[in-house]
Amino acid sequence: MQVKHCFVFLSVWLVTAGMLRAQLGGESTYGFLNLTPLPQAAALGGNLIAVSGDGPAASFYNPALLDSSSDNYFSLNYVHYFAGIRFGYAAYARSYGYSHFAAGIHYVNYGRFTEADMTGLITGSFTAAEYAFNLTYSRCLPWLDSTLTVGVNLKPLLSVFERYSSSGLLADVGFTYRHPGRLFVAALVVRNMGAQLTTYAESGREKVPFEIQMGLSHRLQHAPFRFSLVVQHLESRLGGGIRPEDEKEKTGASLYADEAMRHLIFGVECFPFKGLILRGGYNYHRRQEMKVLSHTGAVGLSWGIGIRVSRFHIDYARSRWHLAGASNHFAVNVDLSR
Repeated sequence: MQVKHCFVFLSVWLVTAGMLRAQLGGESTYGFLNLTPLPQAAALGGNLIAVSGDGPAASFYNPALLDSSSDNYFSLNYVHYFAGIRFGYAAYARSYGYSHFAAGIHYVNYGRFTEADMTGLITGSFTAAEYAFNLTYSRCLPWLDSTLTVGVNLKPLLSVFERYSSSGLLADVGFTYRHPGRLFVAALVVRNMGAQLTTYAESGREKVPFEIQMGLSHRLQHAPFRFSLVVQHLESRLGGGIRPEDEKEKTGASLYADEAMRHLIFGVECFPFKGLILRGGYNYHRRQEMKVLSHTGAVGLSWGIGIRVSRFHIDYARSRWHLAGASNHFAVNVDLSR
């Protein structure tokens, strides 16, 4: 039955992949919403909409992942990014019967900048930061012999760059299907629906980073592995833009395969023994966009480790973005009910 579900999932995606309209990056505001604050997500290639995590932080990607296992958990996530940029996510969750609630904040601090006038005379300094407040609700619906969870995430936003500021109100809607035994999970997420409420200047409102995603995961019953697959940006194509010289000659089937692969994120988790999780991921789109032709290296690859000690769950991940460096992700999840 689980193989049948996977086949249907992939068939739907392959049919729709060829009908998507082109959309390049940099055409929307609030791009910080696409950053990856969770180590578990970073280690699995940058997304985990069909993989439950420890605590409420997984609802950042899919509000329908919030369930009773996150009750009375506090999650703190921190990322040491490039050029002195810091960002993270903190959240707390409670459950009441079939209903689950969480509150969190996603922030990015770009640091302090030197301010100068048109002649180059230094006049002071300024800061830049962005915030998204996450208010999440999900409900488990017993469905035949399985479980269907529906979740909503409301996100008021505030973005401040020097004296320019903007506010917005966005929302995510997620659906998660869990097969009996919870070994197979399928998910659908519609992210960042909404609009700017106030703009940075007197110009019109900018687009927001709207996205549709599908995902699935399957944990083997008799082996310590869980595999995950995410199909990102179902609303657009990822094959456009400037291509390296070695890809400009791609036509026909090879071009279609390249565009299809750019939507896929692969992840695997290994559970060698209780209290330890090893993770790895591959993001083909990131590799194609950020690689250097003379030396591709490990761009697009990521890995991580999770340690469970009593009520503390500690995670670390390292994601390779470019030959110039990688991002480091840290998290501590605490079960406050113990």
